[in-house]
Amino acid sequence: MSDQKLIEVGNISGFYGVKGWVKIFSDTNPKENILKYRPWMIKLPEKGWTEVKVLNGRLQGKGIVAQLEGYSDKNQVLHLLKAPIAIREEQLPACDAGEYYWRDLIGLAVNNTDGQMIGSVSGVMETGAHDVMKIKTSNAEILVPWVHDVYIKRVDLKAQLITIDWDLENNTDD
Repeated sequence: MSDQKLIEVGNISGFYGVKGWVKIFSDTNPKENILKYRPWMIKLPEKGWTEVKVLNGRLQGKGIVAQLEGYSDKNQVLHLLKAPIAIREEQLPACDAGEYYWRDLIGLAVNNTDGQMIGSVSGVMETGAHDVMKIKTSNAEILVPWVHDVYIKRVDLKAQLITIDWDLENNTDD
């Protein structure tokens, strides 16, 4: 699998029933989107990344359960507990203009509208109102709301650069 880029989207978090169904923890948003990606790659201790066909899946209470091909009873799925679930990068839908996968932003350089280098993207987080970009500078981490045309002026994935309109003087921890 080293020649294909895999993206982890969740893991097997438990067992459901006696017919081999598994509980799924999903990192997708919304969580049930994990069921749209098929097949899954599951990292097995004895085999590494292994393709698995999802036969069935659904929301069950507050969680997700799935039935995997080749697993028909609880004893067969015992070794799957905590196994990461991934998909191939090409399974992701293309983003619309002005939209980005968070994973594509991590590590990009960030400068301001004056061309001053600020740092690099260390993460993105949801806050409810809008997403917030975390920028690691030489001596701190600053948070910038992900608001296009207000703070986020330009994202250039090819150049690996994000340009923001942000006053660094207001980001002191003092």
